[in-house]
Amino acid sequence: MQKPAYDINKIKFATDKQTFERAINLYENGKVTQFKERIGSYNAVVLGTQPYRVSIEARRYGLATCNCYLGQRDTLCKHIVAVSIYAVLDGEKLKQEDKEIITSPKCSGNYGELDKEDLLTLKKSITSAMKYIKSYSGPSRIWFVYQDSLAEGVNRLSHIVSTLPVSEQTAKLLVNLLLRLDKKLCTGGVDDSDGTVGGFMTEVVVLLQEYAHMDDLCVSAFENLCGVQTCFDWEEPLVKIVDEGFDE
Repeated sequence: MQKPAYDINKIKFATDKQTFERAINLYENGKVTQFKERIGSYNAVVLGTQPYRVSIEARRYGLATCNCYLGQRDTLCKHIVAVSIYAVLDGEKLKQEDKEIITSPKCSGNYGELDKEDLLTLKKSITSAMKYIKSYSGPSRIWFVYQDSLAEGVNRLSHIVSTLPVSEQTAKLLVNLLLRLDKKLCTGGVDDSDGTVGGFMTEVVVLLQEYAHMDDLCVSAFENLCGVQTCFDWEEPLVKIVDEGFDE
């Protein structure tokens, strides 16, 4: 079978957590039936409260139809996601790592630095994720699609950040990431009116505070923020650590 143009990570990062989890349940319980490959698309029947007919495109994730309540309103439903998973995996078992959903950055709890090769791979992954956080200049009718792109970018970044070991090296990487995002918000034309990107940045600041408690060498990474004017003063807790140390 010809694989679609997207992969399991695209599905996971571009789908809200609840819908993704429900789709996994359908997939793992064999509810995707009568799967057939067409020219540039796939059809299937998903067994839910009733049989739902689903058709998905191979070239772009989410370009699909389903005759369920949500699908008829052009909303990405669990049936479409389940069939997309089937198309990507050809019915094979999902790996545990594919099912793990990270919606906000968390500390790995591990110490250490990245070697040269891993560091290069990490920077490429960050750059790839940042492409989803782009300027908005389209008509109002595609605003929700645009917000979905921001959410996907943040989900991808959250996953990357949560794998990092704690060190001065990675703290500097995170500070640089925050500055790049700040530039996008201030002068890059990003419409973050629902707070998706800003919320992520605030969570990374909290994470960096945790880094500093675990390894005081991380504090040196915050020195680059001293005297910097940001779009919503997210840097203040980190600058305070440089100036005053930790609150006891």
